[in-house]
Amino acid sequence: METRELRYFVAVAEELHFGRAAERLGMAQPPLSRAISGLERRLGVRLFERTSRAVVLTEAGAVLLREGRVALDAVAAAERRTRRAVDGPPGLVLVTKAGASGELLAKLLDAYAAEPGSVPVDVLLCGPGEQERLLRDGRADVALLHRPFDSTTGFDAEELHTESQVALLPAGHPLSTRSELSMADLAGLTLPRWPDSQGHYRDGPGPAVRDNTQLLQLIALGRAAAVLPESVRGHLHDGLVTVPVPDAPHVTTVIAWPPHSRSRALATLVRTATRL
Repeated sequence: METRELRYFVAVAEELHFGRAAERLGMAQPPLSRAISGLERRLGVRLFERTSRAVVLTEAGAVLLREGRVALDAVAAAERRTRRAVDGPPGLVLVTKAGASGELLAKLLDAYAAEPGSVPVDVLLCGPGEQERLLRDGRADVALLHRPFDSTTGFDAEELHTESQVALLPAGHPLSTRSELSMADLAGLTLPRWPDSQGHYRDGPGPAVRDNTQLLQLIALGRAAAVLPESVRGHLHDGLVTVPVPDAPHVTTVIAWPPHSRSRALATLVRTATRL
């Protein structure tokens, strides 16, 4: 397959509409339809079920969408890293979710700067779910990820820290005076919806949130509640209360990087992180 064909296919698979996909790609619809049909003939599978009302991914199409995104990210990463090797300033780009692992990140940057041969580290702060994509497509060299929310599939990674979670509630909430809560206690609360690694929100009644700042404001207004790593306690303001949730899954912070990297600067940064 050619990368052009993969880009065409991914656009149709994400839009599930040939007209919108053609507009997104800046091309006419007939050649896009012919390209998808030709791809199906050469693969020997149907990628879409087409009716007069809808376009639906087949099981084979779902597999190619998953694999195609990875392949296109790898091509984009190769292009970016090749250009940076010649044109960009010497250094590393580290991406992390805004508002997460702040204390760990500060200690890591200070300790790494003291290492012989250290290079400048640019920090990208992003919204939930974006770190993984930025690392996969080459805009970052290394990332702080948080399992089970972020996937480390396809990366090399080292675990740095594991913590329990707490319920974050507005002060005065009926559950805010409890010594601890269970996940079952939280079933009736309005929980936020975070974007996935592709920037898509699942369906549901809770508010769609982009970052922790927006979430904290919604909770303070009584419009939402959340279950977050206990380190969030260091960033709270008046009007918010945390209650331990012992049966919530633990959150593990990991440092992750592309497995093919041969950067000595990156290796030193990883060793520094694991030592801390």
